Amino acid sequence: MTVPYYEPTLAGRERQYLDEVLSAKQLAGDGRFTKACHAVIEEKTGTHKALLTHSGTGALDMIGLLLEIQPGDEVIIPTYTFVSSANAIALRGGVPIFVDIRADTLNLNEALIEAAITPKTRAIMPVHYAGISCEMDTILAIAKKHDLIVVEDAAQGYGATYKGKPLGTLGALAALSFHASKNVIAGEGGALLVNDPAYRLRAEIVREKGTNRAQFFRGEIDKYTWVDLGSSFLPSEIVAALLLAQLEEADSINERRIALWESYHSALAPLEARGLARRAVVPNACRHNGHIYWLVFESGDLRAKARDLLLAEGITASAHFAPLHNSPAGKRFGRTGSDMQVAEHAGDGLLRMPLFAHMEPDVIGQVADVLKKL
Repeated sequence: MTVPYYEPTLAGRERQYLDEVLSAKQLAGDGRFTKACHAVIEEKTGTHKALLTHSGTGALDMIGLLLEIQPGDEVIIPTYTFVSSANAIALRGGVPIFVDIRADTLNLNEALIEAAITPKTRAIMPVHYAGISCEMDTILAIAKKHDLIVVEDAAQGYGATYKGKPLGTLGALAALSFHASKNVIAGEGGALLVNDPAYRLRAEIVREKGTNRAQFFRGEIDKYTWVDLGSSFLPSEIVAALLLAQLEEADSINERRIALWESYHSALAPLEARGLARRAVVPNACRHNGHIYWLVFESGDLRAKARDLLLAEGITASAHFAPLHNSPAGKRFGRTGSDMQVAEHAGDGLLRMPLFAHMEPDVIGQVADVLKKL
């Protein structure tokens, strides 16, 4: 029997809610379940407004529109991130400026940001890798000093905090993901968090294909029309129903994942002691959500040996991001704002261990036993 590196966990009420959607025959977005998801997310995070989207990528694309990125505008992002972070900028004609990451958290290295700022810089986009927060106080201070906007890619961060503040609520705007690989899932799905009220009305318009339809349904106008650029970012009620069941159990899902993460951290400490791999560090200011347990091996060859040993025992482990600055599109649409030594090492050496909320704890012991063979 193969152990996958991720597997969706059902919280319990998914089938009930899906049956209710089908029985009500309201399948298009912004119905009862979408509104219920908005309410749960807003209560959990304290954001000014949550808006469900069809994906985390869609939420990032909305951010690109809301920032009014113009051709040549620059946005600083970590090179070690998913392509959607960069696409949101490049699709508007902007230039992603790739910066290296920290070795301890694999997050954007805040010490390298100022050197990457130019007169064309519009924003900084920290990405909270594996549900562990970036050093947000420093990033926010740099942004304030240079009159820049901070927007968070918190795709992996639902339920995690920085100094007690939920990830996704520290910048003006933020994107969450509820992809099947995340802690809280809807198959596909995401959310835009609007923390600066100045963006709320336009965010609703962008999400509704550039129309003021949301105002019409609130009775604020007598008809709706096309007023701005936008696209169809709404998920269906089927997606929202699945998500609501997950959101209601998000705390317990995250708690189980954190417990597994901590078990990994103890079991794999000997690998770090022997100099074979580096474990993640969770800074004191951060409470993570147990999204990913990763090791960075000292070489790509060692990572390949570890992955092969695990696979031979039916345990699937996975590499993760390839640094974007070295990708064909990264070279075409972006530029580097620092050297990339840490990110390139992570790209070669990182291995994700199996981790999902209903995973049997003895898998961790099996992983540790296999990796002793290194």
